[in-house]
This record gives sequence, structure tokens and C-alpha cells, in this order.
Amino acid sequence: MLIGEILERAAIAPRVSAPNKRQVLAVVSEIAARQFDLEAGSILDALAEREAASSTGVGYGVAVPHARLEGLQRMRAVFVRLDHPVAFDSIDDQPVDLIFALFAPPDASTEHLRTLARVSRLLRQADLREQLRQARTPDAIHALLVQEARSSAA
Repeated sequence: MLIGEILERAAIAPRVSAPNKRQVLAVVSEIAARQFDLEAGSILDALAEREAASSTGVGYGVAVPHARLEGLQRMRAVFVRLDHPVAFDSIDDQPVDLIFALFAPPDASTEHLRTLARVSRLLRQADLREQLRQARTPDAIHALLVQEARSSAA
């Protein structure tokens, strides 16, 4: 699954202010609801349930929250960059400012896991994280993620 197939420019928010993890997940849920034509409350519930199992803060200021959603027909994504990092119970105890949220249909088990692994590997690249932090527009962020994903798949 290519990043460009699951992440639309309209699902990228390059400047978000949120005071805590719950508000970050609420913002992600609102963006996802608009883009996927689903209910924000059910998306937030699914993300919160997953976070309760264990944090999706993967380190280096990155979180990859994910959930399976009823009514979703294919893998989709939302990307948010925070103006100020927030505590996210990350594995390295560092606050998070880059959030790449993944959403899958209820029956997409192997595809969901493969895409999750690919996104996590992609965002481990220090130079890409720094470029994402400097990018100012959804188009620039989208181009960075799609270009880097193509490079790492080759």
C-alpha cells in the first residue's frame, strides 16, 4: 500500500494546536470524519480504545495512532503536525509533534499491519522527520511522504 493511495492532501493538517493527547486524537478524528464521511465520535472512541491498550507513541516525537473503522472501505490516513509537542506516553518518553494516523476496514488485518510497519519504518528516518517539521503546506508534507515512501520501497 503506497502512502499516496491512503493519504490525501485534504487529510493533512500542518499547524495544529492541542494541549494534550486526548485533544490531538479529537482533532485527528474530526479530520478523518470529514474526509471519510464517518462519525467523529466513533473514530475518537476507536482511537482512544487502541491507546488504552498501549500508546502508539513510537519515539522521536512521532505517534502512529490507528484503528479499524466500520464503514471504511479501504485503508486511509490522516497526518497532523502540532505547533507544540504534547505528552503521548511514547516509548522514549519524548513528547510528540508528528502524528500519522492509520485507519483500516474491520477485515483488513494483514494489509493494516503491513502499512503500519511501513509507516513506522518511514518515520524512523531522522532527515524525513526534520523535513516534515519544516514543511509549511499540506502539499509539501504530502510530497515528502510520498517521495520518501517510493524511495524506501525501491
